[in-house]
Amino acid sequence: MDNHWEHFEHGADIGVRGMGASQDLLTLWLAGDVMTGRGIDQIQAHTVAPVLYESWVHDARDYVRLAEGVSGPVPAPVAPDYIWGDALAEIERRQPALRIVNLETAITTASKPWPGKGIHYRMHPANIGCLTAARIDGCVLANNHVLDWGRAGLAQTLHTLQQAGIHTAGAGSHLEAACTPAAWPIGEHARLLVYAWAAPDSGVPSDWAAKPGSAAGSAADSAGVALLPAWDEASAQRVAAQVAQQRRAGDLVVVSLHWGGNWGAEVPRLHRRFARRLIDLGAADVIHGHSSHHPRPVEVYRGRLILYGCGDLINDYEGISFEEGFDASAVCLYFAQLSRASGALQRFDIVPMQLRRLQLRHADAAARHHLQSLLESGGRESGTGVELQADGSWQLRW
Repeated sequence: MDNHWEHFEHGADIGVRGMGASQDLLTLWLAGDVMTGRGIDQIQAHTVAPVLYESWVHDARDYVRLAEGVSGPVPAPVAPDYIWGDALAEIERRQPALRIVNLETAITTASKPWPGKGIHYRMHPANIGCLTAARIDGCVLANNHVLDWGRAGLAQTLHTLQQAGIHTAGAGSHLEAACTPAAWPIGEHARLLVYAWAAPDSGVPSDWAAKPGSAAGSAADSAGVALLPAWDEASAQRVAAQVAQQRRAGDLVVVSLHWGGNWGAEVPRLHRRFARRLIDLGAADVIHGHSSHHPRPVEVYRGRLILYGCGDLINDYEGISFEEGFDASAVCLYFAQLSRASGALQRFDIVPMQLRRLQLRHADAAARHHLQSLLESGGRESGTGVELQADGSWQLRW
């Protein structure tokens, strides 16, 4: 089984977690790319073979050495919660009802990489504790790394997450499973539904697209990701129709989208138009966008939250310089408070963090300045900015 559409094992406490001062509020922790393969895998208790097929790096342990060259020795093996560092206390303090990340790593021991692809991420299944340590509820899998180790790797990823009690969206053994939302109860008759899609502009190979179960010869042929051909009106109507099939009165919907290139502060107009169109069609209360390795501006459109790019949260890029001038070690935690009754955004908090020794730490002044400039780079068009709070976080203004 891929998705637990009616499987609500976490539901017992969701009604009381994440309500803030009012029972009408639902708090979500939404994260960008969580990349627990390569160097991150190599410092865990159980590791896959470090062999890589990249142009310049052929051993995953080299990414650990690069990080050590910048920040000092990295302990190994680390405890499962090591990579989260200071982030765990920040998350716990806000008590989100649900914790959703874009998992950009195959969890597998499969040994055959996807042919012709330059970058391959995988984490040993025995290291699943590094995800459960953060009490992650759901992993979005519609991205350009979940099939890095083939369809066998995807099958093992889905099984490992299911066994850990983590719901998935955006990939499955066939198209119907890939397009089925992850679902959690948020009230007596209401649910939060999380759908996920990707498109080729984020680097997803076209042959990763999941196929209808009845049209394929076997599960091995049909497995893949929920892939849209383009960010156009036809795709918006397709998403809206899919949501309408399963949404009930009182449900809130997060649509998670893996889109665009890795760098560049500007939000593509196609993305703005698509996100707003989904809201106009009543298909989304939150747009959870990711793919860029750094944050992009945030928008509130008709009262609905649009995250155009959450940026990375966990990566092994420490020690790598990028010509574009982006600091891939500067990352963010995002906390959205929604009205349970309407889905409208009530408050949005951003906590600046920084990766040091492959661990999340509170951001220093330079990283904070870099992150703030990225978040406010599209302020004129998005109509948003950030205000410093007493605890060092930022609150979105709109």
